[in-house]
Amino acid sequence: MGQVENIAAPPGRAPEPRLHDPCAERGAAGELLHPGHGGLDVFLSGTVFMDMIFTGLPGLPPPGTELITDGLGSAPGGIANIAVAMSRLGLNVGLAAAFGDDMFGAYLWRTLSEQEGVGLELSRRLPGWPTPVTVSLAYDADRSMVTYHRPMPVMPEELITAPPAARTCFLDIDHPVPDWARDMRGQGTTVVADVGWDSTETWSSDVLDRLDQVDVFLPNAIEAMAYTRTATPELALAALSERVPVVVVKRGGDGAIAIDGTTGERAEAAALPVEALDPTGAGDVFGAGFVYGTLARWPLLERLRFANLCAGLSVRHHSGSLGSPCWGDIAAFGESGELPEEILRDYSFLVPYIPDAAPINVTRAEPTVRGAW
Repeated sequence: MGQVENIAAPPGRAPEPRLHDPCAERGAAGELLHPGHGGLDVFLSGTVFMDMIFTGLPGLPPPGTELITDGLGSAPGGIANIAVAMSRLGLNVGLAAAFGDDMFGAYLWRTLSEQEGVGLELSRRLPGWPTPVTVSLAYDADRSMVTYHRPMPVMPEELITAPPAARTCFLDIDHPVPDWARDMRGQGTTVVADVGWDSTETWSSDVLDRLDQVDVFLPNAIEAMAYTRTATPELALAALSERVPVVVVKRGGDGAIAIDGTTGERAEAAALPVEALDPTGAGDVFGAGFVYGTLARWPLLERLRFANLCAGLSVRHHSGSLGSPCWGDIAAFGESGELPEEILRDYSFLVPYIPDAAPINVTRAEPTVRGAW
C-alpha cells in the first residue's frame, strides 16, 4: 500500500490523503534506458485483483477456531503484479483492465495510476461489478489462497478497440493470442508471453500451437516440461526453442536457462543467493526484469542475471506486487556487502543504468487500505 500523508482536517471531515511515488527515480531510469524517446515500452491487458496477504501463521486455522497474526499486507494483484514491477524499473507501461466500482476498485486504480505510474487510458471502472479479491494465507514455506471473482460484464480485451503503439506487449498464452497482440506484432511490437498453471493438468498442445505468435516465452520448469512432455528443464528448453525465437525456463532457486535463437546465444544464470520470505509474484518480477534487459539490448546472460536479481529482491518481502524492487533497492543491495565481490562483479553492467539519486526507502504492502477513494 502506498505511503499516505494525512493533512489535518476540521472535526467531522475526513483528511485528504496523498499517495507518494515509492520509486521517484523511475523517470530517470527510463531516460537512461532510451534517452529522448517517448511512447509505451510495454502494453498489457488482464484482470486486477485486490490481494490481502496474511503472514506469520503457524498453519491453517482448524474449523471453528481463530488465529491472530500481526502480519498482513494489501496490494494490487493479478496483472498488476507485472505492471507494477515493470513500471518500478522505469518502463512506460500501459494497462487495459476492468476495475470494480467499489472501495477496493478505487484503491487499485489510485495505487496503479497515481503511486505506481501505470497508464490506465484504456482501463475502465465497471458500474455494479465488485472487485475480485484474493486472500493469501502464508505459513511455513507454503501458502493457501481463497479468491472471490464474479463474472465480468466486459472482458479486458474488449476495452482495446485500437491497440496502442508499444515496443513490447506482454500476454498470458493460457488463452488464444488476442487480435490486438497479433496486430501489434504485425507493426513490429515484440510479443512476450508467460503461461499459468494448468489446474486440469492436461497441458493441452493448444498452448504450444499459440507460440507461433510469440517472440519471447518465459515458462517455469514444471510448465515447460509438462507442455513439451520432456523429463528435464534442459530438454524442455531445447524443444521450445524450435518454436520460439527466445525461450527462458525459470527454475526457481536453481536460476534460469535460456536460448536466444536470433543471436545464437545460450546462457545459464544462478538465482540470487538470498533467503526467500514469500515467492508470490516472483515469476512476474523476473519477467519484468527480462523485458527491461530486452529493451536495453543486453546479451542473454545479462538479461538472465538482471531478471534473477529482480526476482530475488522481491521474494524478501511479504507484499506481492509492492515487493517489486526499485533501482534504489538494486543500488542498496549492491552496496550492502551481502554478495561476495566475485559475484558482485557479474552485475557491474548495471552501474550505468542506476540513477544518481535512487532512494533506498521503497513502499511495501501495508496492513490496511487507506487513502484510496
